[in-house]
Amino acid sequence: MDSSAPAIIRARTEQQAMDWSLVLVSQGIACALDRDPESGGWQLALPATEQSRALEALRLYHQETRRSRWEHALPDSELTFHAGVLIWVAVLSLIHALGDRVGDGTFAYVAAGRGEWWRAFTALWLHEDLAHLAANAMTGTIFLGLAMARYRAGVASLVMLLAGAGANFLALVVRRDHPGYGLGSSGMVMAAVGMLAVQALPLWRHGRRGTRVILGGLAGGTFLFIEFGTSLTSDVLAHAAGFGGGLVLGGLAALLPMRWLPAVNRGAWVAFAALVATTWGRVLFP
Repeated sequence: MDSSAPAIIRARTEQQAMDWSLVLVSQGIACALDRDPESGGWQLALPATEQSRALEALRLYHQETRRSRWEHALPDSELTFHAGVLIWVAVLSLIHALGDRVGDGTFAYVAAGRGEWWRAFTALWLHEDLAHLAANAMTGTIFLGLAMARYRAGVASLVMLLAGAGANFLALVVRRDHPGYGLGSSGMVMAAVGMLAVQALPLWRHGRRGTRVILGGLAGGTFLFIEFGTSLTSDVLAHAAGFGGGLVLGGLAALLPMRWLPAVNRGAWVAFAALVATTWGRVLFP
């Protein structure tokens, strides 16, 4: 056997090959991504002396990113869905059913302008009527479920909460003296769309091939934003701000090293729970 010949690691799909190459590069293992000339599939070529270390790095990667019981592969696709989003839908439904008994958590612009900042967070859980709730729950189940599977549930939940609240704060800057109010989870839903649009950002290391994938994701995300976030009856400003927040925060989250994800996800859950408890505490116990 020629020891100078490169070692070959075959992947099922181009996306998997790109993911694996990022793992190897992060470990200082040089590799080239290309098509297998015989099967037409995708493969990684690397120095034969690095094969054992590369296989061990990929084993650890799969161990750290293995699916939880909440995650399910969608049939006939490479997409994974996180069923934990159904808990979010159940909480939205319960809060809506309780109505005024949960207190006034709407994002009233005048009150928020006086310093009641927590309304930017609590308003994300409230809806005007059943039709408003149903629309956000249906679209949110799809986009939030996909984002939670891609970024880990805690990271995605925290990003969507921060982006949605940030969208409300931006609306306050524009409408500070407006006598009305805002409410609804659409800012969070649009943040999830933004996160999905930039999920391929780490592929910038792969030159033109990676750039095409990134630009395709951004184009697809922009189309979804236009389709679901710009109707004449919707709050386009809040939707655009939520989408933008998802792009920025999602992009930062996508660039996190894989080995950091378990710890970052746990920290994100703590921050998410603290924000929800603190903000709703101001409403329930004024």
